[in-house]
Amino acid sequence: MTKKINCMKKYCYFTLGLLLTLLTFNSCKEDIELVGNFKETAVIYGVLDTLESVHFIKINRAFIGPGNALEIAKIPDSSYFSSVEATVKEYILNPSNNVKTLARTWPLRDTLIYTKSSGVFYAPSEKVYYFSDNSQGKLNLNATYDLEVIIYKGTSKEFIVTGSTEMVSGISSGQKTSSSNFAFINDGKLTNPTVEVASTGNAATINASLKINIDEYSDNSLVSSPVINWNTGGAEVQKNASFSTTIQGQMFYELIRKNVSSNATINTRRLSSISIVLTGGSTELNNYIKANKPSGTLAQSKPSYTNLKINNDNNVVGIFTSRLTVIINKPFSISAQNQNQSCLEAKSRAELCLGTISGVTGTGGLFFKSNHNLDAAKTYYLP
Repeated sequence: MTKKINCMKKYCYFTLGLLLTLLTFNSCKEDIELVGNFKETAVIYGVLDTLESVHFIKINRAFIGPGNALEIAKIPDSSYFSSVEATVKEYILNPSNNVKTLARTWPLRDTLIYTKSSGVFYAPSEKVYYFSDNSQGKLNLNATYDLEVIIYKGTSKEFIVTGSTEMVSGISSGQKTSSSNFAFINDGKLTNPTVEVASTGNAATINASLKINIDEYSDNSLVSSPVINWNTGGAEVQKNASFSTTIQGQMFYELIRKNVSSNATINTRRLSSISIVLTGGSTELNNYIKANKPSGTLAQSKPSYTNLKINNDNNVVGIFTSRLTVIINKPFSISAQNQNQSCLEAKSRAELCLGTISGVTGTGGLFFKSNHNLDAAKTYYLP
């Protein structure tokens, strides 16, 4: 009887040991292997603009590795290719025979730019690639630009990424004339004027913004010149159509109050000018923006978009395209010969200086003065 019990105990111990061993092996097999067959992925972003003379293109690589991805992201080399050769070529189309002719070529150089603060990725600097058109003249609105990026692995070419874009052109504004101004007051009430685009050209999306330029003085000495950037809105547009966006008079005066300097020695302020900034994006840029917006469905599924091509089975994400920036600068006061011209009409200038309608959220008491000739008889005039 004792022998049988001992045998049963041994059998129980063996079964329990086997069970524990099997559980141990099974738990090992359930470990998730994060680093599998990895395809190299190029991340490229470049937007050409004829307003600029230096054009930057970001060329990075996606990364994967063992450990914490947030820690890997802080290592610059994780996001850089070891060797890159890139060029941008300009082609002009001959409409008579529909043949493109190579006009100019720019090799891209790398440089470091400095970011404001650290975040998830490496800081305070990052490597980008650029070319300058200073020596050869501005980019041609009627040209096509081709990007070629060659990624090397050692001395051999690992893969090539290409992209092509036409330039955005033809954007014009009905407010381009200096006699056009903003009227924020009508019949003693604040009003909401518009920013007008007469023609969208070949743009697929338009964004309008204002730059409000202010000069601040202490005893007739200029001490600061704050610039207020006001994004007034944008939308998808039809080509060669008109577009407008409404701006609120109350917001205009509130933005100025909130963004002037807090220097207590300032005793005079002047609105020097308002700049209208119109930015039109290409069809490719509009598609890219839409594809990267947050999903509006519970499924969280979104299409991906890129106009870049790669010559093997690796991956590429990003875009190479163009935009057009048109800036219309409208001074507060121009000259005695053009005394009717101003970025603000008369009642709006008075409101800026007195703040009687916009109230406590307006600009009254901020020492704004007018140097406009037509305000010479006003209490707020200061040449």
